[in-house]
Amino acid sequence: MTNLLPLIRNECIKILKKKRFYVILLILAVLVPMFTYAQMRIAQRSHDKFNSDWRLEVQQQITDNQNSLSSDRIPEEWKSYRRIFVQQLQYYLDHDVNPNEPSGVTFTREFLDNSVTLFIPLLIMAVASDLVSGERTTGTIKMLLTRPVKRWRILFSKMTALIMFVSLIVLSTFLISYFISGLAFGYKGFNVPVFTGFQIGGDTVNMSSVHAIPQWKYILMQCGLIWFVSLVVALLAFMVSVLVRSTAASIVVMMATLIAGTILTNMASAWTTAKYLFMVNLGLTGYLAGTPAPIEGMTLPFSMAVLGVWGVISVIISFTVFTKRDILN
Repeated sequence: MTNLLPLIRNECIKILKKKRFYVILLILAVLVPMFTYAQMRIAQRSHDKFNSDWRLEVQQQITDNQNSLSSDRIPEEWKSYRRIFVQQLQYYLDHDVNPNEPSGVTFTREFLDNSVTLFIPLLIMAVASDLVSGERTTGTIKMLLTRPVKRWRILFSKMTALIMFVSLIVLSTFLISYFISGLAFGYKGFNVPVFTGFQIGGDTVNMSSVHAIPQWKYILMQCGLIWFVSLVVALLAFMVSVLVRSTAASIVVMMATLIAGTILTNMASAWTTAKYLFMVNLGLTGYLAGTPAPIEGMTLPFSMAVLGVWGVISVIISFTVFTKRDILN
């Protein structure tokens, strides 16, 4: 292990020197204020419309969604989602809990929910997609492999550094979102109750397992799931970086896959086999919030198992190819 530490430290230094991590922080620092401002305008409009009575606002949401169910223009999948959403809103209303209590914590929770399937994976991909292919493009991998160090150690050090930066990106996303949105909404809200445990079957929601937890605990579970999703995406991008010689090709492959996955998630309800694709299983935080799964029958353990299998396979392929392939030529 002591022999690996210098290699890991060297990989971390190389990632920092590429400055992509700083670009990620800059992207967050630019986009989060924009999202915060948009959310602030929405909150202000709702405050003025409903005279700061959140119960009226929730009741109006319930009424609007119920009225839309009679429209023939709305696909049946959307109607199913709205039926479930109505039942969840009614549960919050019956228990006198505002599901949209404005605060920096609530904004952060919603921002993380909306970022888990595409935005955060794209940030992760920016670091992971050129760890190997980038060095092959510049030729530095040849110099590295001529040293008396086993190939698996070199690749393991790269993967370890990647996991460290995945954790750092997830943490940075939370901190930047919280501190910037807190300027507009305040920094309180960690102890606001959030309901979880909604069990969805068809168009109905089983409330028997629903329970309230403080928002800080909900976000802790949420960040854990986001970290797991980010780790799997990072390992897949790492595999592509090993397989593909060009950094540009590696980035394009992963970007196309993630975007296609976002589109497929909205269209996969009739294609049940698609539930075994990793892209369809990225929305793990939706299970906490009680959002209907893209394909009926999918559950949190199932999605985590699918992602875990994809992650393990990507690691096996990465090490097999890297240790066997003639990279020096």
